[in-house]
Amino acid sequence: MQLSNIYLLFKEHPIVVTDTRKIVPNSIFFALKGDNFNGNKFAMSAVEKGCNYAIVDEQEYAVDNRFVLVENVLATLQDLAREHRRQLNIPILAITGTNGKTTTKELVHEVLRRKFQTAATIGNLNNHIGVPLTLLSMNADTEFGIVEMGANHPGEIKQLCEIAEPDYGIITNVGKAHLEGFGSFQGVVKTKKELYDFLFKNGGKVFINADNDYLTKMLNDQESISYGNSENVFSKAKFLQAEPYLVLEIRSAIGKLYIKTKLIGAYNFENALAAVTIGRYFKIDEIEIKEALEKYVPRNNRSQLKKTEKNILFLDAYNANPTSMKAAIENFAGMPRKNKVIILGDMLELGSDARKEHLDLLQLIQDRQLQSVFLVGDIFTEVNSNEQFKTFKNTSELIKELDKTELLNQYILIKGSRGIRLEQVIEKL
Repeated sequence: MQLSNIYLLFKEHPIVVTDTRKIVPNSIFFALKGDNFNGNKFAMSAVEKGCNYAIVDEQEYAVDNRFVLVENVLATLQDLAREHRRQLNIPILAITGTNGKTTTKELVHEVLRRKFQTAATIGNLNNHIGVPLTLLSMNADTEFGIVEMGANHPGEIKQLCEIAEPDYGIITNVGKAHLEGFGSFQGVVKTKKELYDFLFKNGGKVFINADNDYLTKMLNDQESISYGNSENVFSKAKFLQAEPYLVLEIRSAIGKLYIKTKLIGAYNFENALAAVTIGRYFKIDEIEIKEALEKYVPRNNRSQLKKTEKNILFLDAYNANPTSMKAAIENFAGMPRKNKVIILGDMLELGSDARKEHLDLLQLIQDRQLQSVFLVGDIFTEVNSNEQFKTFKNTSELIKELDKTELLNQYILIKGSRGIRLEQVIEKL
């Protein structure tokens, strides 16, 4: 079937599902494939549960006119999303970066929705499947789209840009992450730059942190809207504190404006300033920007402060890489508190750099004189030689230790890669 005909079906049934456990009325099932599953096998179940159509790419599963046979389901999903984006003809902002892209996306969404009917990436559905699903979730009422883009291999940002065709873009930063897939830090830089390159080629605009040398060197000779501490930037702010929450000061038409967020970590200053800048560019009232940023409450263990009956937790356990780990440790070490505990999980997907990067973190912890330290994961277990730091092969072992050694009235930083599942320790703290 031609894409134009599939788009007509989508307009009649504008809900896309890829999981038969999440079937809803008036939907179309896309039978995606993975390394360990074949969605074609679930196509019949999808229509029996209520899907109007199922898109398949294996002849044997196209048994009647409820099943649409295509050459490749994933490619069709991506092509459909691109066509839908073109038909909507709305501004799209793409957000990528090593750290902070999800938080920045959430902050920008809070700000822009004060003026526009917005749609944004849900959670971190930011890959070659998530981006199309985000675009297809937009409808005729949507006035502005915010699309988060993630990558762990070269060329992926380019591919996502070719699907979403953004008009605006922002790279939060570049750092050491997914080195196993990128091959090197330069591979990270080159891949993130693909967003700048797409916008340069297609006349789009860039929001850029003028204080970040990596980003300014990546920029082409293209139109940009800058933010930072320099005098000649479009939007300037001053960091005031992050104890425990981030507070920043911006100069507005009515004088100094103080924004008291609910974000932990000085490293979120740049993310908040990016949201301020984007809001200002799209002429949102600065009081509205302030209210939007102060209203936002982080969740999903990202830059989140949680008070339990026993302790105060600084949760940043959704993901971790050397750049974000160092920022979190530095921020935590700088807090004027004595009763501090740090729980760190392995940083995954670092390839041959894994050992060195974990050793560097251990040295940083020692330099900052953090003494109550719990380390979780195979890599930390292998490289740690400090007898004062308690090391555990996995989170289950740590939980057993916490059952025996109760922590009370402590400030506790929890950070590690998602695969370590440190969120499991929260109920013990």
